[in-house]
Amino acid sequence: MSGKASSSHSNVGLNGSGALSHVYIQYPPLRSSISGVRGLFYDDGSKLLISPTSDQVFSWKTVPFAPSISPTSDSISEGPILSIRYSLDGKFIAILRSSHEIEFWHRESNETFSQRCRPDSESILGFFWTDCPLCDIVLVKTSGLDLLSYNSESKSLQLVETRRLNVSWYVYTHESRLLLLASGMQCKTFNGFQLSSAGIIRLPKFEMVIAKSEANNKPVLAAEDIFIVTVYGRIYCLQVDRVAMLLHSYRFYRDAVVQQGSLPIYSSRIAVSAVDNVLLVHQIDAKVVILYDVFTDSRAPVSAPLPLLLRGLRRSNSASLRSHREDNGSSVDSAINSHEVVVYGDGWTFLVPDLICDVVNQLLWKIHIDLEAISASSSDAPAVIEFLQRRKLDASKGKQLCLSIACTAILEHRPVSMVAKAINVLVTSYSHSIKTGSSVKTTKSEKTSASGVPHVTSPRPGVDESVNRVDALGKSVIHDSTAGDNEPSNRSTAFSNSDSDDSVNSESARNNSNGLHTIDSKVDKRRLMGGETSCVAVMPSAVGLSNNSLIANTDEHQESQITSPAISPDEIYNFVFATVEEEMVGDPSYLIAIIVEFLHSANLEKVKVHPNLYVLMIQLLARGERCSELSLFVINKILEPSKEVAVQLLESGRQNPQIRKLGLDMLRQLALHHDYVLSLVQDGYYLEALRYARKHKVDTVRPSLFLETALASNDSQNLAAVLRFFSDFTPSFRTTSDHSTYYRILKEMNSMAATA
Repeated sequence: MSGKASSSHSNVGLNGSGALSHVYIQYPPLRSSISGVRGLFYDDGSKLLISPTSDQVFSWKTVPFAPSISPTSDSISEGPILSIRYSLDGKFIAILRSSHEIEFWHRESNETFSQRCRPDSESILGFFWTDCPLCDIVLVKTSGLDLLSYNSESKSLQLVETRRLNVSWYVYTHESRLLLLASGMQCKTFNGFQLSSAGIIRLPKFEMVIAKSEANNKPVLAAEDIFIVTVYGRIYCLQVDRVAMLLHSYRFYRDAVVQQGSLPIYSSRIAVSAVDNVLLVHQIDAKVVILYDVFTDSRAPVSAPLPLLLRGLRRSNSASLRSHREDNGSSVDSAINSHEVVVYGDGWTFLVPDLICDVVNQLLWKIHIDLEAISASSSDAPAVIEFLQRRKLDASKGKQLCLSIACTAILEHRPVSMVAKAINVLVTSYSHSIKTGSSVKTTKSEKTSASGVPHVTSPRPGVDESVNRVDALGKSVIHDSTAGDNEPSNRSTAFSNSDSDDSVNSESARNNSNGLHTIDSKVDKRRLMGGETSCVAVMPSAVGLSNNSLIANTDEHQESQITSPAISPDEIYNFVFATVEEEMVGDPSYLIAIIVEFLHSANLEKVKVHPNLYVLMIQLLARGERCSELSLFVINKILEPSKEVAVQLLESGRQNPQIRKLGLDMLRQLALHHDYVLSLVQDGYYLEALRYARKHKVDTVRPSLFLETALASNDSQNLAAVLRFFSDFTPSFRTTSDHSTYYRILKEMNSMAATA
């Protein structure tokens, strides 16, 4: 079974000093502490961990992942259990008793009935519940498929349709509703079906690639070699080729299945996980994890291969835990502590996308990626920021890291072109999030069935084995040819160009109001014939779905309260530019160049920047005595006019009349009459200010400001003019104390002039 490790256990992956990892599991796990259990199963339909005993079934919800959650229980009759699943509505429990019989329990009434096949000509490989309108349950047999529906009146299953096929084994994921049936001598020929709420769609038959090891030796493909994963809304089927030491990738279309490329592997035993759209390839023998971001179409991993880390269980506590275990006889503590050093243990089964089931110790672990560790392992700031902007599960951490990386790059005086590229990634990402509506906080309701359960491990080889490694990770392949998720400009070709040509609108997929995801509709066969594997994809709306699209009703449970990692221009100013400006000393030319590049990106994406950024720009240019450039920036409106900008121009122009005039002109341009009049008065142009105030009827400026300025000029005619203006312009002025005071002063000035 894929994901099992060798008997030689490794001590790597523990939470100790100097332990490094980009992928980790967190202690405590979800534990089955039930005595007398007869296996551990996982239901990818309802996201339940199931542990049956001889007469009961215990189940735990795994979404949200809460290790302390209590199980629910149901009574069943005794007998062998090869596979167990709950119906999608939670009303029934179905148990595969043998390769020829499935037994059903109605949970409320405790009524039972059975479904059998012909033991002489066929056997049951497995089954799964479906929300397809044609049937309620699908039996996968060596002779093909039986589609059955439940009749509430007769309280039994009725055969709706039979699909005759030779089947060696199968793989199915509930999320994608995608069923792959293997056949042939080497089990490399596949028939595919998608059973969704829109009906049944049959995919074209295809073959997978297997390298030849020897002339007379033909390797046989096993169920453990196949993984169905969904990243960025695209369905990929990943196939392990142990002879070629490659992980082949296939994508599904309505009319074709296209090989997308291959990734190198370094172990004969491989397991695959997908966390936050990052592909994790576990090299079981080497006991390391390699991360790939298929969005970049690169064979290069995201970061260096490192071991899987166990966090939260400290070695220093091991002795006290053992003592506690011995005193209390806790079998659960014994299971964890006696095996705490085991990574990729014999009992480990990897469940796509992000779970590990330890069937030996009855544990379920959730896999996480460490964004901070991944960011710290690369010096390519634009690439790291681009990677972080595509992460959704820990958006706040991604945002924090992006801001920190941008600040550090500027403070370290990295090349302007590199910093500009990093800043441009942030701007374009924010612009895209605004267009797709993903920049606001959203809450996803976690739609879980009351029960349900495809399975994790099977005591019998060949019986429902495919589900042993697959969770519900079959989101359909989505491409919106008009909107990308931070599409990189330059990409290599580890995966085919179809990924490059199609922009992935993963946010639209996640936020689809009906919870629908679409598989790529059709392959452009003319491009394929011409050597290109680019595909034309249709993104149907939530209401009007394209007839060419395959639809999967997905209830993949996203984390609630997910926010986008996109960073607004205001945040870029507050947490990047304002921060670094306080710490930078010396010539401001470098920071000016960075801000200019930022303004250029913001202009291209048509997003508004924080007004204080323009203020900072003026301060930096004035500090560097680059007055001519500042004038050009203002005249050409590179510095967007605002009151804040105008005030700063006035402030910076105290020693430069040309710059101060730019500020005055901007106030007048913005029709800020009050501020314009005040500025004229402060500069001593009170008569001009009076004329402007009369013309634009500015009556908000205190007369005393004009009178004080006129008095300071020691010119009685000017003071008389001001008094006459306010007496005429503001009739109530005659009754104020200012009128009496300054009228008396004017008389005194005239008397002194006459005496002289």
